[in-house]
Amino acid sequence: MTTHKDAWTGTVVKKSRALLDGSNLYRRLKVRTEDGTVVTAKVDRELWKQLDVGDRLVKKDGEDPRRA
Repeated sequence: MTTHKDAWTGTVVKKSRALLDGSNLYRRLKVRTEDGTVVTAKVDRELWKQLDVGDRLVKKDGEDPRRA
């Protein structure tokens, strides 16, 4: 799982959502970064709905991920 302080650029390889605690729906993306590492990023509903597998994301240090 990434933290708010991480910075990366990558491609969405998987989208998922789950009721992990039984009451809150969590939306997550698996992203393959430019160096080949796969990271998991928690995103809000609006961004999750806009993205498809293969879309590019940018995560700057101290910011939320956004579409590239």
